[in-house]
Amino acid sequence: MYKIMTPGPTQVKENVRLARARECTNPDLDETFVEFYRETCRQISRLLHTENETLILAGEGILGLEAACASLTEPQDRVLVLDNGIYGKGFADFVSMYGGRPELYTVDDRRPIDPEELEKFLEKNHDYKYATLVHCDTPSGMLNDIHVLCPLLKKYGLLTVVDSVSAMFGERVDVTEAQVDILCGGSQKAVSAPPGLTFVTVSQEAKNAMHERKTPIASFYASLKIFDGYYEKKWFPYTMPISDIYGLRAAFDNIEQDREMISRHAAIGTACRQALEEAGLQLHLKQGFSNTVTVFDVPKGTTAQEILTAMRKEHNIMLAGSFDNLAGQVIRIGHMGTNADFTDMTETMEALEQTLKKLGITLAVSLKERFRELFLLLTEK
Repeated sequence: MYKIMTPGPTQVKENVRLARARECTNPDLDETFVEFYRETCRQISRLLHTENETLILAGEGILGLEAACASLTEPQDRVLVLDNGIYGKGFADFVSMYGGRPELYTVDDRRPIDPEELEKFLEKNHDYKYATLVHCDTPSGMLNDIHVLCPLLKKYGLLTVVDSVSAMFGERVDVTEAQVDILCGGSQKAVSAPPGLTFVTVSQEAKNAMHERKTPIASFYASLKIFDGYYEKKWFPYTMPISDIYGLRAAFDNIEQDREMISRHAAIGTACRQALEEAGLQLHLKQGFSNTVTVFDVPKGTTAQEILTAMRKEHNIMLAGSFDNLAGQVIRIGHMGTNADFTDMTETMEALEQTLKKLGITLAVSLKERFRELFLLLTEK
């Protein structure tokens, strides 16, 4: 087995794996599972600092993004798509799929969205039903400040849909402060459960918009409205993947007990980026670095595939390349969730150092030693 230091899926702790092996009941009929599901949903809301209802959906994180768009979009609705990355732009496909008219606000994909520039745009252009925004755009590691951008969008009357699949629990998320109407997360990123589940928090304003639609939602499985009254009825709209949800609950129990999760991600992210730069490697972004994934440009003289293959075959560590316009251009180190571990990151940096040197890349400092020094400096108390 490889040590997976990728930006999701991440490593999964043993207690999460064991929770998935619990004896199953019938989730359609056993009311104790309905209680367990609701308790888990409430736990997620609590950890995200919101009274908004959370729903766990049976599908990978992309389902949450599609469900948000499917549930809000009616034919000819104008939707503002904030685009400074591959996933940011990708929201336009979901809007179009359900008959909406996506309008892209496209800016530099190596910098976070500037709230002052966005406000200048919104002063003249704000006739949209809702806006979509990616918190961490995983292919590039771009981090947008949802706690500033979403209140700005709300100021101009827009509902907000946020993809925080790759950011939440590695970066601070306060749904109430950020005024997010639909926040989307996934099991396989910093939550560090196996892939297969998405969860969404839904505001009352977003629910009102769904109920005030003039046309029916053009999907069953991607509709958030089908969960209306599930608890009162003790009836799910489809059979819940009970073992997956048992595992998810164990993962959230781990998060709830981890008081230093955000600060540890910050220390590991900062130390990783600075060590790479001091070694002479080029970070892909100019600004807006997420503490869940570090992305650097492939150095001249080698290829992404050579680096990734050597890391797997010679060091048994899996890193990630990227895709779309970044295919073959960058390497991604995932240090989110369980991966945000000092020992694992030290081993990864040592392996990367050896790999690059073997491929003929000269480094100005030792990646391993500099990472260790920086991390210990940042965490000393």
